[in-house]
Amino acid sequence: MATTKAIPASELKLRRLLKEAVVEVFEERGDLVRDALAEAAEDLGMIQAIKQGSQTALVSRSEVFRILRKRP
Repeated sequence: MATTKAIPASELKLRRLLKEAVVEVFEERGDLVRDALAEAAEDLGMIQAIKQGSQTALVSRSEVFRILRKRP
């Protein structure tokens, strides 16, 4: 049987204030949240690219630029 521990009133108040602050940030500065999420998505993409690249053969710098010059 699980026991529940009483949460002090001061902790409940702190939780409520923190939730209000987070909601306020979302409402008033959604651009910051979007930017942070976009940055995180880019970082995840870079991590994935690095992992994939570490499992492939190495190529010379000139080969990379030769391939890039062919692209429109």
